[in-house]
This record gives sequence, C-alpha cells and structure tokens, in this order.
Amino acid sequence: MRARQCTRATCTAAAVATLTYVYADSTAVLGPLATHAEPHSYDLCAEHAERLTVPRGWDVVRLASHFEPAPPSSDDLLALADAVREASRTPPPEQLPAARSVGVPAPVTERRVPESGRRGHLRVIRGENE
Repeated sequence: MRARQCTRATCTAAAVATLTYVYADSTAVLGPLATHAEPHSYDLCAEHAERLTVPRGWDVVRLASHFEPAPPSSDDLLALADAVREASRTPPPEQLPAARSVGVPAPVTERRVPESGRRGHLRVIRGENE
C-alpha cells in the first residue's frame, strides 16, 4: 500500500491534510488527512495546505493549525515485512547434472562448428565444405 500523495499537479510530497469544499456555504474546510481517499476531496501536503487560498468571498475553516504526517499503518508495516522477506530469499541452488556411470558415453547435445577467426564481437564460421 502506497502513502497518499498531494493532489496538486507535479507535487510528489506526502499528503497531511484533506480539503473539502462546501459549495452551498461558499466554504473550504481544511482538516487532518482523512482515513480514506474520497472522490470529492483533495489531499494536500503541508506546504500546499499552509498556502491554501480560496476564491474571493469564500471562507476557510481550518480544523487544525498544524498538520502532521499520518503514522504508518499496519498495512504499511506488513508491506515492509513482505518486501524484506522477498529480498532475503536466496535463489534455489543450481541443479547439477546427475553423475554418469563409467563407460557410458554422454549424449551429443550440440554440434560445434570450428571458428576460423574472430574480430571484436563478430565471428567467421566455416561451413562443412570449406
């Protein structure tokens, strides 16, 4: 789960306040960060919450004078624990081919074509009749 960000364009700071408009009363209500993101409200970072301006004739109701970032939730802690567990997992050991009995030839799996020369990353490969 990701921390909520400020809804202002190009701002990537963490949200600390929620802004809601009451159009019938020409009022903007700025309060602590809401528990859940609502479609008709705006999450703001501390800087944008402090510099909030509203249209002329509107009132601003500030429910808090200082906004604190929300403490980590149990979902955040569980996500962090899962990330640490995933990072600490070791890759499975490389499987080695089984030991062969003495005297049993190994099967031919690829055919090697002799190289005639090499320059940088390019190779010249001779054909069978060359």
